[in-house]
Amino acid sequence: MITRFITDVSTKFNPFAPRSKTCRIFLSLLPPNARQTMKINTVLLPRESRDRSALSLKFKDGKAMELDTEKLGIKGIVEEVDRHSRMLDRQEELNG
Repeated sequence: MITRFITDVSTKFNPFAPRSKTCRIFLSLLPPNARQTMKINTVLLPRESRDRSALSLKFKDGKAMELDTEKLGIKGIVEEVDRHSRMLDRQEELNG
């Protein structure tokens, strides 16, 4: 997963709910130096919470993504992030 262009990651999930697996896996895929290069905000919901898990990302170009982690699996989320990151990578190569 290309994380070089992500500037902000916000997650909200119940760590005990099976539906929050996608958020947990996404956070584990971030590189070890992610806190130095991006702002990460994680909200852990209580065990009894019925709130849905949420994942929102912001990129260097200002684009914000709100991803539904209960409908998309981890592969779908990685594809969406990589699709936009590859586009930013091409623009960076063209601009020099």
